[in-house]
Amino acid sequence: MSGIARRLYRGEVDVDFVGRRKLWYSLSAVLLLVSIAGLVLNGGLNLGVEFKGGSVFSFKAPAAQIENVRGTFNDAGAHQVIVQTTNNGWRVTTESLSPEAVTNVQKAVAQKYSLPQNQVNLQVIGASWGGQVADKAVTGLIVFMLAIILYLTVAFEWKMALAAVVALFHDLVITAGVYAWSQFEVTPATLLGFLTILGYSLYDAVVVFDMIKEVTAKLGTTSKMTYTQAANNALNHTLIRSLNTTLVAILPVAAILFIGTTLFGAGTLKDLSLALFVGMIVGTYSSLCVATPMLVTLKEREPRYQAIARRLAAQSGGKVVGTKAARQPVPAGASNGSAPDVEKRKKK
Repeated sequence: MSGIARRLYRGEVDVDFVGRRKLWYSLSAVLLLVSIAGLVLNGGLNLGVEFKGGSVFSFKAPAAQIENVRGTFNDAGAHQVIVQTTNNGWRVTTESLSPEAVTNVQKAVAQKYSLPQNQVNLQVIGASWGGQVADKAVTGLIVFMLAIILYLTVAFEWKMALAAVVALFHDLVITAGVYAWSQFEVTPATLLGFLTILGYSLYDAVVVFDMIKEVTAKLGTTSKMTYTQAANNALNHTLIRSLNTTLVAILPVAAILFIGTTLFGAGTLKDLSLALFVGMIVGTYSSLCVATPMLVTLKEREPRYQAIARRLAAQSGGKVVGTKAARQPVPAGASNGSAPDVEKRKKK
């Protein structure tokens, strides 16, 4: 394993990403089907009170247990009870209750845990507010997607824009599927996490596409590589950078998700951190194994690159030219971000 890690860090690993596109497409199809099944079978996402409305009670009872708190609310007439611990005590969410039912719940909690009734605080949230948040999130998503398409079309080309947008939807659906299966509550913080992973996934895809653009720009009638081989070569040169970026970004997110919420009661931060944790992993995968293979599939249909592939196939005795080819040097001005490349430039 240490030998593989060293080779990966030095940029010496040559992974046939594009040549295994059917494998990646199949894996993505399975993940998407499982995610959609989770959304359908579980009746969609577990929306928080901010979206569907309800009554939120907060109080302090250090000696209480979750089941006892839930039982107290059920006995008082509340049905859809969600119990959470916070740094300030207990936060219990129920369906929208009438004023009489609210009073009964407050009296029951105060009597059960020997509290003054005015220390059982109440917050009533209407569903209309959540609807406004959802509408703004959808509007933000649409504007974001249009901006991405416009930018990538101008900076690169429309085929790269299409591949990037497909990868973004791929990431969103899978992340939503994780929320559906885990039944994590979807809050406004979750929506922020969803929009954040779109930016992260886009960044990773742009890094890969920029390298592909540089490598494939020199392909001509005398080229010794097909577009597929050149794209795979570029992908391998950015591999260590993508993995390093993901690792550095995911460590603090994992700390919030697995340590902060369990040891320190990070509360609603888990709603944000789960979206970021899943989205970063899926985003890295999609930029390497979804966006790039899809781009290659679109570009291979161009007459220019078909002619190169036919010429190289004829030179190899009619055999189909695969993605395996000698690793070409990184174009001038480009780098995979690894330390050896930086040292070489310094020496020059």
